[in-house]
Amino acid sequence: MAVSVSVLAIITSLHLIAFVLAVGAERRRSTAKVLPDEYDEKTFCVYGSDASTVYGLTAFGLLLISQTVVNAVTKCLCFGRGLVGGSSSTWAVFFFIISWVDFLGAEACLLAGSARNAYHTKYRGNFGLNDISCATLRKGVFAAGAALTLLSLMGSILYYWAHSRADTGGWEKHHNEGLGMTTSNYSQHQSQQQQPGEFEKV
Repeated sequence: MAVSVSVLAIITSLHLIAFVLAVGAERRRSTAKVLPDEYDEKTFCVYGSDASTVYGLTAFGLLLISQTVVNAVTKCLCFGRGLVGGSSSTWAVFFFIISWVDFLGAEACLLAGSARNAYHTKYRGNFGLNDISCATLRKGVFAAGAALTLLSLMGSILYYWAHSRADTGGWEKHHNEGLGMTTSNYSQHQSQQQQPGEFEKV
């Protein structure tokens, strides 16, 4: 199986868009401020925009689609014809594991960050209790997801490249073996046809 430029373009585009969205989610995390309630002596939290949650979930979906495309093309390394043995097959298995580890880590950060960012504290308590804070997403969760998204991109591309080399090598090996067997059988058949003719001439 040769490397497809269109597959590489799809994988790269989806990962890069997910990376940009993860960075945007980190920059637009929800912030909260405490305001007093005008009706009683309690305070409540007022949050800013929830755009970070939307960015995080969108990046989560795009990364999932990209991983699905890679594993659909390569048949998840478990289905389809076997790969030829050698360094290419070893690298394919190695990068397959790396891509999945980075993918799962990125998805966990994006999903957890989106869920935490969407959680809003309503009332803090009695007015004047300044030691109680509003629940907000900790800094760096979406940034970690963005970094793991780039690592997942590298792992996916290298896995696809190594798998293509191993798969192509296996096809060429069996193809050449088939040609060799065909040539050998043809030569034996020709020699068997020539032997009776020689006896007749004698």
